[in-house]
Amino acid sequence: MGRRAEMETTAEPTDDEHALLSSTESEHLLDQASHDVKDFDHVTGSWWLPGSRHFAPQHVHSVIPTPRRPRWMTIRPDLHADNNLMRGLRRRRCTRLGLGTLIFIGVIQLLSLLGGLLIVYLPGGIHRIIDKWGQRGHIGQGLSSWPTDFSRDIIPVPCHSHNDYWRRVPLYSAIEAGCISVEADVWLFDKQLYVGHSLASLTPNRTLASLYVDPLLHILEKQNPTTRFHPDGNQSQHGVFDTVPEQSLTLLIDFKTSGSALFPYVVAALEPLRSSGHLTHRNGTQIVSRPITVIGTGNTPFNLVNSDLTNPHLDIFFDAPLAAMWEGLSGAEKSPPAPEPEPPVYGADIDASIPEVTTPAEEQRSASESDMGQGMSGAPESPDAYTTENSIYASVSFTQAIGHVLFGKLSDSQMNLIRGHIRGAHRRGLKVRYWELPFWPIGLRNYVWDVLVKEGVDILNVDDLNGATKLDWGKKSGWW
Repeated sequence: MGRRAEMETTAEPTDDEHALLSSTESEHLLDQASHDVKDFDHVTGSWWLPGSRHFAPQHVHSVIPTPRRPRWMTIRPDLHADNNLMRGLRRRRCTRLGLGTLIFIGVIQLLSLLGGLLIVYLPGGIHRIIDKWGQRGHIGQGLSSWPTDFSRDIIPVPCHSHNDYWRRVPLYSAIEAGCISVEADVWLFDKQLYVGHSLASLTPNRTLASLYVDPLLHILEKQNPTTRFHPDGNQSQHGVFDTVPEQSLTLLIDFKTSGSALFPYVVAALEPLRSSGHLTHRNGTQIVSRPITVIGTGNTPFNLVNSDLTNPHLDIFFDAPLAAMWEGLSGAEKSPPAPEPEPPVYGADIDASIPEVTTPAEEQRSASESDMGQGMSGAPESPDAYTTENSIYASVSFTQAIGHVLFGKLSDSQMNLIRGHIRGAHRRGLKVRYWELPFWPIGLRNYVWDVLVKEGVDILNVDDLNGATKLDWGKKSGWW
């Protein structure tokens, strides 16, 4: 017990003893600590010197400097960190690993997207050749055009461009769509033929010559070049469609003013096309097809079309009345059934009380009793007078002859009317055309188009060129 007390007494030097330490002894202790240090207590912050019991740890700080943290403690701090520090470190490592994985996946996706865009916008192989074909410095330089490429890749289809002059680009828009028939409404004023739908729409520069005759001449000159490979030029008579050169384009002229007064001016206006040999004409009983076929409708008088005196070149044909050609299945039935009744027009009794006002031009149009409208002006008593020698089209208003399409479907009696019209016209060798077709709803319009084409209508009267020639309207049924 005395020995232990002695040890404890001697192990705790007093402040005076520390003060008596010489500088030599301090240097000796520092040197010994640098070689013989066994451990450093991180809890108390004290050095423990082996074999020394003369200094307490807190007194060693005054003579021994704090050493640098060993390298192994920097690399592996978790050996001396508490549990909270370890958990935080693991969370940070997991977060970094997750973010790194997401970034890596995003980079892969971005590279894949960029690769796809490069394939689309930087085509290779045959796609690059096709895109650059014919351009300077590329394959096919100077080989991408030919004299008759005006209507390249355009396939003609049996449609009629109704009121063609209304389009942003008359005539050319119809040809681009592939329509084989265009319509021009013609008015006679001061010995000039103006084109327009109404009197208010007429302008001095929109004439039959400027909108149709002159452009057709230019097109046909390009389609019939004179070269060393093609020395006869216009003698071959290629039409406006390069894909089907023998296809004739119909110019349907709707006579708006008095037919008898208008007819000789139309004959004269067609002279440039006639002298170039571009007009279809009758040679005796034979029809000679040419690039342009002219048909008169509206107030065109049949008696003037069918006369060698007023139609000396026999190159203007008639648009016959389709309603008069209805035939039953047996051929003996000549009277068609009545069309479907029209829906009531509210306010009709009020309209009837309003006196009719006519303009001078309308009075001019109705001055002649023979101006009866499409297919009826100067018409013969018998529909058998309409043959391929004087007529090509047989037309009628769909609304007037067939009636309205109620409940989104043509009735049996309406189908009977359509089939009878087609039967009678085809027996005479004429092409069937219905005008004033339903145009809305679009589904109803497409349904009517589909029925007419399937039943054998030869020329589809259309206002929507794109809808008729480029869309798959044949698969739709019903107005909904």
